[in-house]
Amino acid sequence: MPEQLWFTAILNHLFAGPVTALLRTVHVDPKYPEAPVSNAAAMELFVFLFLVLLFAMVRSRLSVDKPGGLQHLFEGAHGFIDGQGQEIIGHGSEKFTAYLTTLGFFILFCNLLGLVPGFESPTGSPVVPLGCAVLTFIYYHLQGIKKQGLWHYLKHFAGPSVGHPVANFLMAILMVPIEVVSHLARMLSLTVRLYANMFAGDMVTMVFFSLVPIGLPVIFMGLHLGVSLIQTFVFVLLAIIYLQGAVAEEH
Repeated sequence: MPEQLWFTAILNHLFAGPVTALLRTVHVDPKYPEAPVSNAAAMELFVFLFLVLLFAMVRSRLSVDKPGGLQHLFEGAHGFIDGQGQEIIGHGSEKFTAYLTTLGFFILFCNLLGLVPGFESPTGSPVVPLGCAVLTFIYYHLQGIKKQGLWHYLKHFAGPSVGHPVANFLMAILMVPIEVVSHLARMLSLTVRLYANMFAGDMVTMVFFSLVPIGLPVIFMGLHLGVSLIQTFVFVLLAIIYLQGAVAEEH
């Protein structure tokens, strides 16, 4: 049996049978059929449920006359991301703000969960950052196709037009593989950057808690908080930049 956090153990106790059956229907045989839910998946689900409750709470208390502290916090985060989008993407960026804000909150809370005793950061497992990277990859390509049409969007993978049809064809042969690798490398970059930083932060905090349980670990918890905020900002900022490249008119 793998080592399980308390929330993971509850999920496996309640849903091990259905989850194992579901995995086997898609030809995935779990290593531990009695415990198919991993800690990373359990923590990811916990963050999702927590955010749903938090968003519902904010929604139920929205007020124009007397906004509460929680509303101010969410409006500030939404306004900050919207401002970044306006600055980088320009006109029409507001349609992407909902996705970017949700992505930012999800990554941030996943990062910060490791500071709570009895939990760990799901972003410290490569699967969760990879999922966020793949989703962002699909999202910005779909937005580019929606904005420019499939053919016009794909044309920018062939590089700039140089006037002569033969030269354009040779340019396309050279540029298409480069562009494809470049876009795939974005997923790798987003995944490795977030995973490596959060995994290292969790390990350092855990080591110092085991060595010196009082005092010194607080410093590393503060560093973990800083890294969590920075990595969330970097991930969202890169997503905005990729969106700008996908929907830019010059493409």
